[in-house]
Parts: sequence; structure tokens; C-alpha cells
Amino acid sequence: MSTAPKIAPYGSWKSPISSSLIVSQSIGLPEVRLDGEDIYWLETRPQERGRNVIVRASTGSAGPLEVIPQTFNARTRVHEYGGGSWTVCDGTVYFSNFSDGRLYRQKYGEDSPQAITPAPSIPERGWRYADGIIDVRRQRWIGVREDHTGSERYPINSVVTIALEQPGSDAGQIVADGHDFFSSPRLSPDGKWLMWLAWDFPNMPWNGTTLFLTELGENGAPLGEPRAIAGGRSESIFQPEWSPDGSAIWFVSDSSGWWNLYRWQLDDARAYAVAPMAAEFGQPQWVFGMSTYAFAGPERVVCTYTRAGLGQMALLNVASNQISELSTPFTEFASVQASGDRIVFRGGAPTRPACIACLDLRSGDVRVLKKSTELLDNAALRIADYLTKVQAVEFPTGERKIAYGLYYPPHNPDYQGLKSEKPPLVVRCHGGPTSAASTTLSLGIQYWTSRGIAVLDVNYGGSTGFGRDYRERLHRSWGVVDVEDCANGAKFLAEQGWVDGERAVITGGSAGGYTALAALAFTRQFYGGASHYGVSDTAVLAKDTHKFEARYLDWLIGPYPQEEALYRQRSPLAHADRILVPVIFFQGDEDAIVPPNQTELMVDALRANGIAVGYLLFSGEQHGFRKAENIQRALEAELLFYSVEVFGTGLTF
Repeated sequence: MSTAPKIAPYGSWKSPISSSLIVSQSIGLPEVRLDGEDIYWLETRPQERGRNVIVRASTGSAGPLEVIPQTFNARTRVHEYGGGSWTVCDGTVYFSNFSDGRLYRQKYGEDSPQAITPAPSIPERGWRYADGIIDVRRQRWIGVREDHTGSERYPINSVVTIALEQPGSDAGQIVADGHDFFSSPRLSPDGKWLMWLAWDFPNMPWNGTTLFLTELGENGAPLGEPRAIAGGRSESIFQPEWSPDGSAIWFVSDSSGWWNLYRWQLDDARAYAVAPMAAEFGQPQWVFGMSTYAFAGPERVVCTYTRAGLGQMALLNVASNQISELSTPFTEFASVQASGDRIVFRGGAPTRPACIACLDLRSGDVRVLKKSTELLDNAALRIADYLTKVQAVEFPTGERKIAYGLYYPPHNPDYQGLKSEKPPLVVRCHGGPTSAASTTLSLGIQYWTSRGIAVLDVNYGGSTGFGRDYRERLHRSWGVVDVEDCANGAKFLAEQGWVDGERAVITGGSAGGYTALAALAFTRQFYGGASHYGVSDTAVLAKDTHKFEARYLDWLIGPYPQEEALYRQRSPLAHADRILVPVIFFQGDEDAIVPPNQTELMVDALRANGIAVGYLLFSGEQHGFRKAENIQRALEAELLFYSVEVFGTGLTF
């Protein structure tokens, strides 16, 4: 028997998508690897206080099995953001353990992992490792090391090789150094050549990187000086890979204005564009271990790209350079791996949670191996009935340009809003700011929409997925272009009659938190907001942050202290008196990227001005929250804060 929907104010609807349900049954699935017939992936589990677990699925096994013991956490803090903390070769997993930063290896069938690198004398002043590969012939681990043992202001980054035959004694022999940052070491199939990416201050990897190549001796040491073969200070190279026969190096370059595929032939030392198109085959390299394409044999490359904010998977014929789209139910792809006709990757879509999926190129069948949440499969909960559909929107912004966003209207089969009102609006600012709004199902977004609150996820100028020109709109314009685009997005929705512009709030994490605070200070479009570990004083950030982003602000605003006046002009803290609406803050007490003092200075300034302020400081959290109880508390507190201070609705937990 069907029941007519209840009539109730937007924002007051009851929803089965609760914060406790989200965190109790949701995990992260950042990376996948192949090893022979076996598939491995990484699970980030909020229920285990953010522990990262390596899981193995074998042909004929009853189900996926955990590889590492419960006392270990496969996570690295190289560049603080980490990624690429593990690899697998011939049934043995090699991983960085979070608590001590040491490399370990876990052989299949053994109970305990064995330490490969020595223990640091001071845990916080040791070595960190990431992005490793295994040199089978020489029995060595090759990867990126971040050395915190010295007295320098910043750690020293390099590519190192570590002997596997003497576990626990080798912290790494340097193969490549002399640059501020390194990533993506790749060994040729015959073990003769090693390539890697490097870049230097003030660049970030999406601004400019250089691809180096060197020959290795029998002992693994370089023979002569490395040769730069692609890239530079104004060209971003992403994911270099060897062709299966070792005759060519493939990589993604944005030299055309779009991250496209290129092939560099060893026999003539030239790079050739492969299937050029106005689409992005690369992604911003915030973390290690990223992959958007893979060889599915000597003559085929499975590749993924983004066009107009939506992802697509395709098959490239190497001989003809012809590309053909593959049919999948996904709009977002990451961690692409291939072996023959089997393609394994992380996928997601607006109505599909992130998952580890396997595509059979022969049949076209897609099999899901693991989902980030099983909530949609529980018929009793009817979660799928409460999901709203996303709408890609374009809207006018400054200088007669167009900006982009993903709009999620309110939806709940049990309720209808009052005819006399429009729904409140939450504008989301993604982090980075060099990043993009995800098209993968977010139960965090559906948490709002199922309660009668609209959401706009803005791809402001500077976002990726729209070409280098769009990315460079933010050059020296952070706090201007992003703020303007978010405000214009909210204004556009209100003018269309889709939302109540006088109940619009803005929220964001990290760089998105800065944009949210700047929008509250420098516009009058929003009536409340939230900052999740966001920047409040750009000058303090320039003077007090980690190495990876130490010069990022040179590009976003200008060099400091030469442009100190501009930093003050862009800092929400310096203009706290202009924030006249309620704000809530969320912060981890171990955050090395945006330290707690950033948030606390802003909280104190607003409270001194008599503004309604909320502040939650979470113990043991770094940049981004990983513990279930903290994720849940932050979500509930933000909803409660808006309900009381802005929306004027009842509690909707």
C-alpha cells in the first residue's frame, strides 16, 4: 500500500541515511594492484580508527583475505598526503607501516611481516617511503624516500634502492637526488633502464615536472648522469610507463593544453602524441601510486579520461592510434591496472558507490569485487529510494566566463516540501584547490539531500578535468576566482528558483575550507558556513606548512614575503570583522598541513566579534578525518549548527 508523502519544511525531513549508518558501513578503496592471477586492494576503515588494510582476492578462494596483521597499518606520510604505500610482487607484499614509517614485507602464508628498513632512533625523525617497485633481478626495492633525520628545515627527498637480502639494515642507497621532489620510478622490462619524475620549488606536479632516464649497472647504481627526456618547468608529466617490450616510454603530458597520452621511442628519442583530444588523461598528483591507463598486452592500452567533468574508459589500438569507448556503468575511474583481457580499477558513478571492479574485455562484463558500502544492497533499508539524481550545471561567472558544478536537488520519497518555500542550499568547495568535485556517489551528500537540503558541488576555476587553461584561472587568484565562482553558483541556482538564496551556506575542507571562509568574508551570498581544517591566514600558511606545499602559495597568490600585502588582503583572518554570519570549524590536533593554530585564531577572532561559532577539535586526527566516531560527530554537528543558526528547521538526525 502506497502512502502519500508528508508535507514538511525543507531541511526537516527524516532520512534513513544517518551519520552512524554511513560510518559504520563505509570504507575507502583508494588503490588496486595485480599480481599474476591475484587481485589486491587497499581498504581504509574508519571503523578501525582509519587503519589501511591490504586485501587479497585469489582465484578459487572463498573470498578476499586480509594480508597484514591487525597491528599494522599500510600508510605513508611522504608529502603528508601519502599514497603508494604498498606494492606486491610474486605473492609478497611490501608496505610502509604508519606507526614507525618502516618498510615491511609480508610473504604469502607467513603470519608476521618482516622489517626491511632499520628502526629510526627518533620515530618522528626517521625515513618515510612511498611509490615503490621491486627489482626482481637485483632483489631490491626502488622507490621514493623522504629523509627526516637531518636538521634541515625540510626533509630531503630522493629515489633510493634498498637491498632485500639484508632486511632491517638498509635505509636506502640514493639513485637519484638533487631535486625537491620525486615520484613514479619505473624499471624497464629488462631491468636495464630506470626512469622517474622530478620537480622543484615553486612548482607543484601539475605545474611542471621533468621525466628523467638513466641506465643502471649490475649492482643497481646509475651509469652516468640521468637524461631529461620530457617535461620541464611549464609542462606537467604524469604516470610514465614502459611498453611491454621496453621499446618505448609512455606518459601523459599537458603540453597541448590537455593532459594527453604520448609515446617516446627509444630508437629515435622522440615523443609522439597518441590519440590527441580535448580531454584529460591525467590527474593532479596529490598522492603517489596514481594510474589512469595500463597496457592490456603489447598492442592495446586501456585508458581513462575526463571530458566536461565526466569520466570515460576506452581501448587504444597502439598500431593505429585509434581509440574506442568501452561501455561501463561508471563516470569516475582511478587506479587502472590490466593483465591481458582483465582490467581492474576503482570506479564510481552518481548512483554507485566507489568500488573495485573487474572488466573482461572479451565479454564486456563488469564484475564488482568490493564496494565502499553495502547499504544500497540492503532491501530493508531502501537507501536507493532516497538517492537524488545529479545534474551537471554551467553558470556565468566573472569576466564573462563559465564555471561548472554538480547540482543535487532534494529528494525523499516520504516527503514533499512546502509550496511556499524553496529548499536551503549547501555549497561545497572541494579541496586542493587543484582538484575536482567527484561524480562518485557520496552518501555524505545524500545525507543532506534526503533531508530536503539542496547541494551544489562547485568545479570553480582552477579545478581539473577542464584543461590547463581552466586550471590556470586560479594562478595568483586564489581567494578571488574560486570565491567568485562559488558565489555565482549559489546566485544562479537562486535565480533559477531552485533554492532559497537566503538560506545558502558554504562548506569545504582544507583549501575548500579557505574558500568557504573567504566567501563568507568577501561576499554576502552566504548566511553561514563551515571550515573543515581550512586555512584562515594565508601568510601563516606560507610560513608554517609542510615541504610539499611550502611554495604552492607562490603560484596561488604570489611569493611571500614580497607579496605580504596581498596575503593580508586575501586572508579571512585579517577580515574577520567582515564575517557577520554563523560559522562552525572542525580540526585535527595532529594536522601538519593546516596546524590547529590556524583554526583557533579564526575561532577566537569571530567569538570576540560576537559571531555564533562552533569548534570541534579531534584528538589523533591529521589532515582529514579517518576515525568513524569523528566523521560521524562532524557530520551531525554541521547539520545541527545549520538547522539552529541558519535554516530554522527542526533536528533531522
